Amino acid sequence: MAQFFTIFPEHPQPRLIKQAAEILRSGGLAAVPTDSAYSLVGVTGHAPLLDRIRRIRGVDDRHHFTLMCRDLSEIATYARVDNAQYRMLKATTPGSYTFILEGTKELPRRLLHPKRKSIGLRIPDHELILALLQELDEPLLTSTLIMPNETEPLCDAETIRERLEKLVDLVIDAGPCGGEMTTIVNLTSGQPELIRAGKGDLAPLGL
Repeated sequence: MAQFFTIFPEHPQPRLIKQAAEILRSGGLAAVPTDSAYSLVGVTGHAPLLDRIRRIRGVDDRHHFTLMCRDLSEIATYARVDNAQYRMLKATTPGSYTFILEGTKELPRRLLHPKRKSIGLRIPDHELILALLQELDEPLLTSTLIMPNETEPLCDAETIRERLEKLVDLVIDAGPCGGEMTTIVNLTSGQPELIRAGKGDLAPLGL
């Protein structure tokens, strides 16, 4: 049975952030609000989390997972970033963007796309998530919370609690969460390639 935390989005309660981090460190899977939509999140060191997320989402091993990071220096630890890519990241983060980049050896191979050896990375513009990342002192493995055969992400904490209470370990309610997904840009091919237009503005990307 999932635990349910109500956390203030602008001034997250430190006690609840610590408790949420403890659940994640122990291998727990959480449904959390972000600056775009709700996401499933866990820490990267727990291999079973991948299978749990795939079962909930109904996706296979070709699905691109994303790491939510605190800042650009953390992204550079887990992805290869050249000067042009860095400038684009600096101009758009934090924000509702996900960038597909080539992963580094710091990442377990199981987290990377099996053929492209790439992964999504983002820096969310959401105080609760940034506080959780700070407490964990490591990135979060994440996937947008879209159920199989549905096209829109779940965005209501009570609905998520009802539908996933036996499938996740924690649901966080931080008030209204928009249902618009991140803008996804592939940066692995030399030129930025728009994969999905979402909440993130396309203008800073030159697309």
